[in-house]
Amino acid sequence: MRKLHLWLFVCMYVVTTQACAGLFNDDDARAQIHLLEVRIDQLEKTNIKLEEANKQQNGSMLDLLAQIETLNQELRKLRGQNEELEHNLQDAKNRQKDFYVDLDTRMRHFEAAESATQSSSAQKAAEKSVVEDVEAVESSTYDVIYAYYKAANYEKVLDSSKEFLKKFPNSTRVPSVYYLMGDAYFSLDDFKKSIASYQVVVSKYESSSNVPDAWLNIASCQQQLKDMAAAKKTLKLLIEKYPDSKAAKKAKQRLKAHK
Repeated sequence: MRKLHLWLFVCMYVVTTQACAGLFNDDDARAQIHLLEVRIDQLEKTNIKLEEANKQQNGSMLDLLAQIETLNQELRKLRGQNEELEHNLQDAKNRQKDFYVDLDTRMRHFEAAESATQSSSAQKAAEKSVVEDVEAVESSTYDVIYAYYKAANYEKVLDSSKEFLKKFPNSTRVPSVYYLMGDAYFSLDDFKKSIASYQVVVSKYESSSNVPDAWLNIASCQQQLKDMAAAKKTLKLLIEKYPDSKAAKKAKQRLKAHK
């Protein structure tokens, strides 16, 4: 339609010009028409290019907006996960606090029962109740350490672990606490203290399921400290002591890689 309008305009222009001035012959008119046709084609091509460029620009904008929306969704998801983790950690801390308060109350009752020379059965019941409460507090305290570990808050892991070891030095969870401390020190690039923590696990708690992995991690620390001879020695010791463990398989792969 646009081209038809231009043609009508050209024809009217030519006719009007010839009628008014009578200066152009047929050849001149054809030449003028040809020039106008060329100009029209150029304008149409330019217009098509502009429309295509506009479409491409609009497509790029839509792609960019889609990417931004995807990133926003991922960010909202991560924030939600972080809030949930913080909420769980706060719940664990609250439970621990409640356990401590309740334990203190029960201990007072137990002491009062002893001073009042209650019957043996009553004392045993009170002792059992106190033991159960201590175990509950111990479990809650360990949960706090592990929650910090999962949140990659390694400074808090170390602080909570040291507090745990002071309060529950005879706990069955002590090997796991030392193991988590080793991981925390490793993540903080304190490889010497990491080795020291793992060494407690392998030397004092040989029956712990964490021992093979602790040996493997000691070798990793030694590699980080550029002590390859010690690392190889540790890997060989691991393979010798725990040949069927998953850690031993990894140790074999590392030794092959270092040959």
